[in-house]
Amino acid sequence: MPPKRRREAIDPIDIANLKTDEQFIADYLYPNWITTWTHPKTSTLYTLTFLQSTKLCPSDLQACFNLISETSKSDYEQAACRWNPDSKLKEMKSPELRYILIKDCSGTLKGFTSLMPTYECGEAVIYCYEIHLKPELRNTGLGCLLMGFLEKVARSIKSVEKVMLTCFLSNEGGLKFYKRLGFSRDEISPVERRLRGDKVIRPDYVILSKVVKGE
Repeated sequence: MPPKRRREAIDPIDIANLKTDEQFIADYLYPNWITTWTHPKTSTLYTLTFLQSTKLCPSDLQACFNLISETSKSDYEQAACRWNPDSKLKEMKSPELRYILIKDCSGTLKGFTSLMPTYECGEAVIYCYEIHLKPELRNTGLGCLLMGFLEKVARSIKSVEKVMLTCFLSNEGGLKFYKRLGFSRDEISPVERRLRGDKVIRPDYVILSKVVKGE
């Protein structure tokens, strides 16, 4: 595990987390940020909204939770952590989380990602907590666009050098997606351990990261 880094007197992560959504977009996402996106195959128009978790209305929070359940519940059930709805909802309400919601013209949620400027083992990072899309939005370039927003935030915040995320090893599609984007196993990712009696403990997830500074 890498040594913890000394935080600056004026902490860039704290500064980022104190910004309003409008300030966050202006300082860290401009000029990349867009508020509409057109499906390349169907020409359907979708809206993108950026907001803090504390501003999520109950229906949007529930819609995000339902999408996680739809796309990832089976991965959780196969993992040691299991599927715990109460724990997941609590995590989704973390004050420092920022959401990007994708909705169709009727206002129905069709996808989202959530991110947090934070410290991981003493290193300033942008952590991607979730990224989930309905089937009709996959393989359209939208996932790459959303991850590109996270990379832009990482490039814009002083002291942040990479984007990090956690992916279940059972999520083969997700692993291929992140690999195509340039993510690789981070040094803090858990590794296989051999215990007494030749019992082997294999992790069911991997921590991935992508360095975005100095590219």
